[in-house]
Amino acid sequence: MTKVFIAGSITIKNLSEEFLIRINNIVDKGLTVLVGDAGGVDLSVQEYLKNLSAENVIVYCSGYVPRNNVNSWPVVAVKVDAKEGTRAFFTAKDKEMAAVADFGLMVWDKKSTGTLSNVIEMIKDRKMVAVYLNKDGVFFDVKTPDDLEILVSKMSDGARELAEKKISLSSKLNSVRSVQLGLGL
Repeated sequence: MTKVFIAGSITIKNLSEEFLIRINNIVDKGLTVLVGDAGGVDLSVQEYLKNLSAENVIVYCSGYVPRNNVNSWPVVAVKVDAKEGTRAFFTAKDKEMAAVADFGLMVWDKKSTGTLSNVIEMIKDRKMVAVYLNKDGVFFDVKTPDDLEILVSKMSDGARELAEKKISLSSKLNSVRSVQLGLGL
């Protein structure tokens, strides 16, 4: 069954009508939704899915117990060696969802490094991600390293500098291009 990784910036609490329409289409097609346990978009998506009476939902968490699971859906608890509460700890569940998903649907504030990292992970595996640019009110499909570069170009200089510090953005972009070219660096 096709699996869709839905995620977004933790600072976004309200989902746009355009984004919700995409979720409706996913549920109507009977696709499996993979969603995290964080606040922000994860929690908003869970609440929306509960209101839709969606059944094909799996909640992912790092460690043993999800922070949020509003409908008692099945849980995949990702084993993590990193210290609880760290970026590495929470990133583990996201990497697992990116690995097992067929497609991604993200809502992004053009600065969240977590959401951007999710897109990068999926593009490395040659998986398409529809990214909803929250403040612009538009979707941008990311399928290739070139698309990823265009997406990153939408960040402010300050957000890009922060992404360099937090996730070594340039290095990640280079690794995506290398993987896509078959260099495996």
